[in-house]
Amino acid sequence: MLKAKILFVGPCESGKTVLANFLTESSDITEYNPTQGVRFESCWPALMKDSHGVVIIFNADIPSHLKEIEMWYSCFVQQQFLQDTQCLLIAHHKPGSGSDRGNPALSPPLNKLKLVHSNLEDDPEEIRMEFIKYLRSIVNSVSESRDREEMSIIT
Repeated sequence: MLKAKILFVGPCESGKTVLANFLTESSDITEYNPTQGVRFESCWPALMKDSHGVVIIFNADIPSHLKEIEMWYSCFVQQQFLQDTQCLLIAHHKPGSGSDRGNPALSPPLNKLKLVHSNLEDDPEEIRMEFIKYLRSIVNSVSESRDREEMSIIT
């Protein structure tokens, strides 16, 4: 069986846990409860080890998140030598936020990433379909890499 390790990262109160639970069909959407995440940067290298992809989630309604996601991208994508195709950027809109679906002003290199909007209240299936497309591309990449590795062993 092929396994892929995908990290969900982003600023506090961006919707990481809600999205992860929704996408894995782990639980129903409920009110916000802060998740005790890994807030200590000294733990990050262990988490990043052998990751195949990174999903950066931010709250599109909090302006400071646009600056914060630059740090997440630098730490989890650039410093791990992942390709931009291995990264998905999700602008999460919380219920009742009156989500503005316009594209946020992303600075380079974030503006080159695949950006999708999520609103679990208005259109939950859209984010599910976008995540499935992303997951397929990661699985294909992992499979191709494994095939190349096996061929190098054989030859």
